[in-house]
Amino acid sequence: MRTALPAFLVAMALAWPAVAGRSGSSAFDGEQGMAMFDSGKLLATGGVSQLEGAGGGGLTTWALISGYGTRDGLGANGHFTYIGVGNYSLWTEGAAIGLFDRVELSYAYQSFDTQDVGAKLGLGKNFTSIRTSSAPRSRSGATPSTTRTPCCRRSPPVVQYKHNDKGWLISAIGGKSADGTDFYVAATKLFLAQSLLVDATLRETKANQFGFLGFGGDKNDSYSTEFEGSAAYLLSRNFAIGGEYRTKPDNLGIAREDDAWDLFAAYFLNKNLSLTIAYVDPRKHRDRRSSARRLCVAAAGL
Repeated sequence: MRTALPAFLVAMALAWPAVAGRSGSSAFDGEQGMAMFDSGKLLATGGVSQLEGAGGGGLTTWALISGYGTRDGLGANGHFTYIGVGNYSLWTEGAAIGLFDRVELSYAYQSFDTQDVGAKLGLGKNFTSIRTSSAPRSRSGATPSTTRTPCCRRSPPVVQYKHNDKGWLISAIGGKSADGTDFYVAATKLFLAQSLLVDATLRETKANQFGFLGFGGDKNDSYSTEFEGSAAYLLSRNFAIGGEYRTKPDNLGIAREDDAWDLFAAYFLNKNLSLTIAYVDPRKHRDRRSSARRLCVAAAGL
């Protein structure tokens, strides 16, 4: 799955323009159906795929809907992300669909690999925790199309459900549940003339390390209000740089959890394929500065 999905996304993304161009030929009798998948939004305004599957940056969610579909059609997005963080690694893959630039449905499947650390902890080498997340969301506000005026979007409250398959381990470390539900609202402002996008998100969550260590803990089992912020600057129509910051709750007594941030660069080959590389600091412990800052590589297409 880890190798097949990225290869499939790349192949489909590169082939899609040629296939779409044949929509007027007899080979495409279902051209009206295919026309539902349009790409009328500006390049890069669909963002990339966030860690939990929603459209946005890598760490933060945006109020923009995934894909490039306008209010007259559908948009789709598939993603694959690898994050190497010191003695751990994370693989995530998923998909999202945007319905008429109003509603987004997303799903992500994440594998957190403890590598050699799992053996030292008695869990077994390459012990893997699986987490899935899914979220329906909608938005309101202006659409980033061809207008040159600033446009702002805001999302109504979004519900994001997460499940971790290692309930027994979560209980052992003090976590209260293997299932959790986040609630968040986001606002995104796009300054087209300045080639700048800024976003701010407020999230109600109980998640420990994004849910990889469960939800709630022996220190706190109540919802915490957390902040997510990001900014992206387009150096050209295809190349963007930026940074993100995300606060996290501190629920577990076994380790003090701090905030996460990243610096990223994204290249949009076309509206069907983008590649992102980032320098990530998840900051697991405040008192341990053996920083888990490594590269994150992500691919998204369709």
